[in-house]
Amino acid sequence: MIKIGDIEIPSFPLLLAPMEDVSDPPFRALCKEQGADVVYTEFISSEGLIRNAQKSVIKLDIFEKERPVGIQIFGANLDSMLQSIDIVESVKPDIIDINFGCPVKKVVSKGAGAGILKDIDLMVKLTREMCKRTKLPVTIKTRLGWDENSIKIVEVAERLQDVGAKAISIHGRTRAQMYKGEANWKPIAEVKNNPRMFIPVFGNGDVNSPEKAKLMRDEFGLDGAMIGRASIGNPWFFNQVKAFLKTGEKTEPPSILERINVAKRHLEMSIKWKGDRLGVLETRRHYSNYFKGIKDFKPYRTKLVTLESTKELMNLFSELEEINETLLVTA
Repeated sequence: MIKIGDIEIPSFPLLLAPMEDVSDPPFRALCKEQGADVVYTEFISSEGLIRNAQKSVIKLDIFEKERPVGIQIFGANLDSMLQSIDIVESVKPDIIDINFGCPVKKVVSKGAGAGILKDIDLMVKLTREMCKRTKLPVTIKTRLGWDENSIKIVEVAERLQDVGAKAISIHGRTRAQMYKGEANWKPIAEVKNNPRMFIPVFGNGDVNSPEKAKLMRDEFGLDGAMIGRASIGNPWFFNQVKAFLKTGEKTEPPSILERINVAKRHLEMSIKWKGDRLGVLETRRHYSNYFKGIKDFKPYRTKLVTLESTKELMNLFSELEEINETLLVTA
């Protein structure tokens, strides 16, 4: 077992990464069902929370079936971050995560997310004061550094641990890389191998196959894997990884009917949570992966991402259920 504070999770846990417009309650629920050990919310602006902005407040929604669940917040202003801690605590998550890794310009330009990698002292100060503010375990999500010339992640991780962080997830790219090139896990392994580190060190970036997860565990010695893009439209990925780690063999991909059923459930849950319009729009990004590798599926995929009403989409899912035995998986 591994512990984040007092929270016990299985050895080499699989964590659902916080992803904007992706890791919402419906998707988190599906990933949890399919083997995710810890799930994180979309990142939430501390400034938005303290101003009661609806877009930020709705992201605080969590449900019992998700636990353990972490709420991730970002910001660069100490007072705002501390006030947001109080707001987050009110919905009783299991973990509070600080985003020190988002590379998006609109976040970085405010000194938040990966922008704070230019000011390590502020990064440490924010972490220390936030850990003092709450009894919940505080975890960190970050990157290797601002750019290749400023990678000091071994020192940074140790400093964050020493001021109270209970776990750290490290994306194996710098901010300058954004999502380009290959993730470099060697510096993450150096963090883990630092004899002064005693909190869990999770790897993130390019965990896009069961083999990669095994490599992260067996060759890099990390405590767990945080999975992001590989899970989009593919909540089964978590159990596929777990089966491979246990047996060394790959499991069969989900059947066509199972894909249809899960995609339909995803839409139903999204509509229930966000309403018809947003529920329809925000599940579209998942459909390509839900139905990846199906021969001659393009006309149906086009409909899935262009139909605008719940009724039309449900009719399409019914049509797919009727013809599922004629659909052929080629990849």
